[in-house]
Amino acid sequence: MSQKEIKEAFVSNLNGTTLGEISLGSALAPLCLLSRGLGLILYFLGKGVFPFPWKVHLLLDFTVVVLPLILSCTVLSDALHVVIVSLAAFDASMLFRVYHRRKHSPAVPFRRTFKDFLGSSLETDRVPFVTVFRVLVNVKTAISILAVDFAIFPRRYAKSETYGTGVMDFGVGAFILANSLVCPEARRKQPPPSKFAHLTKQLLSVWPLVALGLARLLSVKATGYHEHVSEYGVHWNFFFTLAIVRAVASLLLSVFPVNRSWLLAVIIGGSYQAALELTDLKSFILNGSDRTGGFVSANREGVFSVIGYVAIYMAGVQVGLHVMESRMVVKDWIKAIARLLLGSFALWAVLFVCQMFVEPVSRRMANLSFGIWTVAQSLYFLCCLSAADLVLAFAKFLSNCRSVSSSWSPSQAPQTQNSDSKSSSVDRKIREDIEGLCLIQAVNRNQLLFFMLSNIMTGLTNVMVDTIHSSSVFSVFVLVFYMFANSFIVYVLHLQRITVKFW
Repeated sequence: MSQKEIKEAFVSNLNGTTLGEISLGSALAPLCLLSRGLGLILYFLGKGVFPFPWKVHLLLDFTVVVLPLILSCTVLSDALHVVIVSLAAFDASMLFRVYHRRKHSPAVPFRRTFKDFLGSSLETDRVPFVTVFRVLVNVKTAISILAVDFAIFPRRYAKSETYGTGVMDFGVGAFILANSLVCPEARRKQPPPSKFAHLTKQLLSVWPLVALGLARLLSVKATGYHEHVSEYGVHWNFFFTLAIVRAVASLLLSVFPVNRSWLLAVIIGGSYQAALELTDLKSFILNGSDRTGGFVSANREGVFSVIGYVAIYMAGVQVGLHVMESRMVVKDWIKAIARLLLGSFALWAVLFVCQMFVEPVSRRMANLSFGIWTVAQSLYFLCCLSAADLVLAFAKFLSNCRSVSSSWSPSQAPQTQNSDSKSSSVDRKIREDIEGLCLIQAVNRNQLLFFMLSNIMTGLTNVMVDTIHSSSVFSVFVLVFYMFANSFIVYVLHLQRITVKFW
């Protein structure tokens, strides 16, 4: 076998892992973010001075947030439960220390302090955990697309061939949903008076994705780079999927009410599943004899899976509408997060029934089970991140520390028009300074560029390195260097306030 065939076989015919293991892994990133925030707060309580030099902030964010994600899918993958339990205990001990070193009077009982926190206000102009969700999905995707080519990456985490739930299977669906959370419709942005002008603008905005898809297609064919054909097809790739999904979603949302996007998700997902069951479509996608019957036959997985991804996108728009609602106080956010968690549990129950009586999850077809699983797991991940953010907000409330980026900063009382404008401007200046040195915000500023860089550097690494036969130590070193290089590029651009945008 040629090197190309060996690499293709290495990522083919896999069956994924359990739903429980993927859900367990969702707790790691929130705990890492909590460790980072609580550590900074303890430093602040020890009379620390912020901000640090930019190099320190970069190394801190990379070491505490990105590095654990690399290790969790390589050398620590078989001890993930131990890592999570240990990290949770460590975070609990830090929170306990923050509470006992709080700035409030020690005579105030915990119940009174917590009640005051529930009535405190949070910023209404942003939802930090949504930003973090989108960034972490991008970061995990960047890690996985290169790590999967190394032997140290567990095969059960890779994309499943036909049926199954791998970590990378979830990553594909979550990437679609992450984009829908902040689309103009979910953010309730007022469209131009002309719907036609708004739709035209949205359709034209996908051209960079089409261009990137064409560039990837040409580069793969020209270099003979290994490709898993049954993933999307002969000519299709994920950039094309992103572009088509966004274009179709914009068209649908220009006709149907945005606040009924969940209904569109159900109709599209259900109709597609009915077509799979009642026609020869499923057999055509999975068992087509060859790929010489034209463009659709050659790219049947990519073409038809778009339907399932549109359903996921529509569900994400509905979730975005919910989390982007204006809420003033902490207790309102707790109620909102509880509803998200309840929705996740309900979808898990529906998934169980769907897998029992319809068919298992299939990313290859993006069937109904895959869509339900993606939304359920995404809601659960959002709940984990939001819970960590609220715990961190409580620690900020206790310490009166504002110097933790990408998280809420509670105020002592709900915001009013008579709030002290000078105090607000000082808080805003502190927040801008800290956010300007945050790696999470750096990736968020240039998400598409980060994704594109990851794809380019993955290709270059595979050309230069024999990934399959690399040792564990060397594999981890390459992955760390690769992620640091991607992070460093977008971080430097963020320091210069440069947003790379082609449209």
